[in-house]
Amino acid sequence: MVKSSILLLFFCIVVMAVSGCAGKKDRDVVISENAGAKKMLQGVWLDADNDDVVLKVVGDTILYSDSTSLPTFFAVYGDTLVMESTQAHYPIVKLTNNVFCFKNRNGDVVKYVKSDNPDDSLMFAYDKHEVQIVTEVLKKDTVVMYGGERYHCYIAINPTRYKVYSSSYSSDGVEVDNVYYDNIIHLSIYKGTSQLFSRDLTKKLYSRFVPSAFLEQAVFSNMDFEKVDASGFHFNSTICIPTGASCYLLDTKVSFSGDLKAELLEY
Repeated sequence: MVKSSILLLFFCIVVMAVSGCAGKKDRDVVISENAGAKKMLQGVWLDADNDDVVLKVVGDTILYSDSTSLPTFFAVYGDTLVMESTQAHYPIVKLTNNVFCFKNRNGDVVKYVKSDNPDDSLMFAYDKHEVQIVTEVLKKDTVVMYGGERYHCYIAINPTRYKVYSSSYSSDGVEVDNVYYDNIIHLSIYKGTSQLFSRDLTKKLYSRFVPSAFLEQAVFSNMDFEKVDASGFHFNSTICIPTGASCYLLDTKVSFSGDLKAELLEY
């Protein structure tokens, strides 16, 4: 009986030791990058269908030919390309020194070929990503008559350095991060030489009507005079995501006493 108990105890200790080693072994397993694949990806890649320059791989960074698209870090694990910023995974179908085929988000196979033209690298001359800043102010003047009085409405769309980050999909079905600059719109209304209203407006004015997730990726793109009636002056304001067709149209109303009010018109 004692001998059986000793054997049973020894068996349990062995099982626990083996299980512990196996668990430790599992915890110590680290998935390493496919260094060979990353090496073959270095260089400038073209769309195989039209020879358009698409991207450039330098080290562990992908640069895009579109100046609004942000560079992104990437890694290759096994036969999968992983984008760090979006955590998107793209299965690699074929990869050589000159051909790169992968499946996009829809499961379609995208084919790139490596460029042998040194001039193609000139499209990626910027080492630090800089978005072109539009410095020209767009001005709009409207003169209206109401109740026998003459009113002058003045709109100035002012570009800023406030960055707006937005995610979108390229024509190849690859998710990329884009950066744009938002606008501040100045609105003034005069009755003759008397100023009724003057204020700089930002997209935050419409936060009650536009979801925060949308507003973060959108820019205050435009404002136009719409009409004047008994309640005041109405201006159509648009809040849009630059990378898509999604916009909110809002009524920005200024009363004759200078009170400001916004309402949602459509989405």
